[in-house]
Amino acid sequence: MQLTSENKWRRLIVVGDRVLIKLRRPDEKTATGLYLPPGVKEKEKVQQGYVIKTGPGYPIPLPAEEEEPWKERDERIRYIPLQAQEGDLALFLLNGAHEVVYEGEKYFIVPQHAILMLEREEEL
Repeated sequence: MQLTSENKWRRLIVVGDRVLIKLRRPDEKTATGLYLPPGVKEKEKVQQGYVIKTGPGYPIPLPAEEEEPWKERDERIRYIPLQAQEGDLALFLLNGAHEVVYEGEKYFIVPQHAILMLEREEEL
């Protein structure tokens, strides 16, 4: 199968309560008019970026042995979904994130507990 922009994210599976984030392009110029090198903004403790893909969420443990053994058991794992959704702008703690390079671009894998705030286009 040929890798295209449409299917490149379909192959990627984010696990558990983690979120794949692409950094938002930082402003290169400060409020006073100074131009900063790219590495200065990347070392700040709080970063912001767009959510590209999310994991399924927090797994819910299976219930204890049921009292009716004749009933068919549902062995599928259930999850509590994450608050983050694809397309959200996320503010996250950099020290909780892991930097990865995928298809030549830099991304961060961030656990949901390291996300401080989300901005969503649609109304809640």
